[in-house]
Amino acid sequence: STRIRFSLPESGFTKLTVYDITGREVAVPVKDDLNAGDYEISFVASSLPSGVYYYRLSSINFTDTKKMILLR
Repeated sequence: STRIRFSLPESGFTKLTVYDITGREVAVPVKDDLNAGDYEISFVASSLPSGVYYYRLSSINFTDTKKMILLR
């Protein structure tokens, strides 16, 4: 597992999606209305093989994508 930290400047619907290297959606650890503030989620990737993944955080007026490497 790994921890993903993020901050929201305003409240609203937020979605955190994890994609594999081919762009296929493999997990959605967050899909909820969240208040503004700092968050830390634990993403358990026990069913995923080692490799490069991307996660995208989408909220009101904000989208960010980051790279993540999973090693076993």
